[in-house]
Amino acid sequence: MLLRHVHLLGRPGPAAVLIGVTGVVEWVGPDADRPAAGTGPEVDGDGRWLLPGFWDEHVHFRLWAELSRRLDLGAAPSAAAAAALVADRARRDPSSPLIAVGFRDALWPDAPAKGLLDAAAPDSAVYAFSGDLHSMWLNSPALARHGLAGHPTGLLRETDCFRVMEALAGPTADPTAGPDSATEDRWILEAAAQAATRGVTGIVDLDLTWGFDAWAERAARGVPVRVAVGVYPENLGRAVQRGYRTGQPLNPADPAGLVTVGPLKVITDGSLNTRTAWCFDPYPGLSGPDACGVASVPPPELAALITAGWAAGLVPAVHAIGDRANAAALDAFEQVGCPGRIEHAQLLRPEDIRRLARLGITASVQPEHAVDDRDVADRYWAGRTARAFPFRDLLDAGVTLALGSDAPVAPLDPWIAVGAAVTRTRGQRRPWHPEQAMTTGEALKASARGRATVEPGMTADLQLVERNPLAIDPADLRTMPVALTLLAGRVTHTAL
Repeated sequence: MLLRHVHLLGRPGPAAVLIGVTGVVEWVGPDADRPAAGTGPEVDGDGRWLLPGFWDEHVHFRLWAELSRRLDLGAAPSAAAAAALVADRARRDPSSPLIAVGFRDALWPDAPAKGLLDAAAPDSAVYAFSGDLHSMWLNSPALARHGLAGHPTGLLRETDCFRVMEALAGPTADPTAGPDSATEDRWILEAAAQAATRGVTGIVDLDLTWGFDAWAERAARGVPVRVAVGVYPENLGRAVQRGYRTGQPLNPADPAGLVTVGPLKVITDGSLNTRTAWCFDPYPGLSGPDACGVASVPPPELAALITAGWAAGLVPAVHAIGDRANAAALDAFEQVGCPGRIEHAQLLRPEDIRRLARLGITASVQPEHAVDDRDVADRYWAGRTARAFPFRDLLDAGVTLALGSDAPVAPLDPWIAVGAAVTRTRGQRRPWHPEQAMTTGEALKASARGRATVEPGMTADLQLVERNPLAIDPADLRTMPVALTLLAGRVTHTAL
């Protein structure tokens, strides 16, 4: 393929790019000197901008594909309002179970209670996923299905929540709780095709369930994005037994290596919205053993897991949101002496930012969370928000950033993440801690695995966009139109 009359970041004037039959960029130069396309197609870029394709570095892809089709509670201002939405859906569709998603109760004036959902949908089992996926709100019929009939509130947090999530997706799940395997597969491939329309050429899938076999089958049929499939400690032995190593292609029938083994994901604390992120300081209004959040994996166990994963060839990716969880994760990395990633890195002490840089640990961050969580952070991390989502401090210290969405917590759209990283706001609100903003160039690079522009020798995972991202109003980055997406030179999306 010959792409002609395109603009490249860092190169003056119109350019042309020749992609070889192996899906690698073979030539880049002035448009006036472009070579012939040979037998391949020739595409007129008409002055558009050609950029490296994006990776979403943190996705729960099965949940994203499924929950984006469910009842959305994200705008509900209270538990009562959320229950009213459930009641309305139950009247129009009385099927059971009823699955909803997106509630955020940290600033609600009332508490989620099973009685509210019981009254809203007395004949249906109701499962409501929180926006951060660290809690679930169930009514009495749903609780009874999972042996939790005596639960006092119906609000499950952390481990209890994850158990129900996995049960809904597992082989013993109620078949009415989710799509059958064929439907789920179709939804996932549709979601991957939709991601390609936003310039996505790769994702890191960190779904809680064992996803290797399903993704290997999809790889044999062809997928529109690259996928690195993560594994959790519960399945570490199974992955080791199969000899899986990070970066290894999953299927010999996938010669392009589109689907590979990803990292070992370890969740060490909770989340801000659920008030379970593990912090040095207590949350306002909370007391008792969990007043500072939840340490899901004790530090000695974390070091042992990192050691076992790294010895097997699996790069560790440690979920840490609170400042105490981040400090503990860095202690473990320093003890083991291996590289890896910290997922989220939302609240950090200055000394731990410096340690991240010194240890060479990547910070996998989700900029839209800073926009979504600003009011919750102002309440529950009061006096500490200057070091919350500290993208500027991380970059200035020399830390490598990798941007993602945590979909379905935020939309799977890297242009939204880029816009949030640069503006630290959405809509008409004033930027939140704008001193921690990234430049557009930094955000683009952090969304493209360090690739800043298109160069010979790189795999042709590319996107053609309508406007120069470095010259437009940063508020318009979120809605950047993508005209063409290429995966190793293969068209996965076109609006030309």
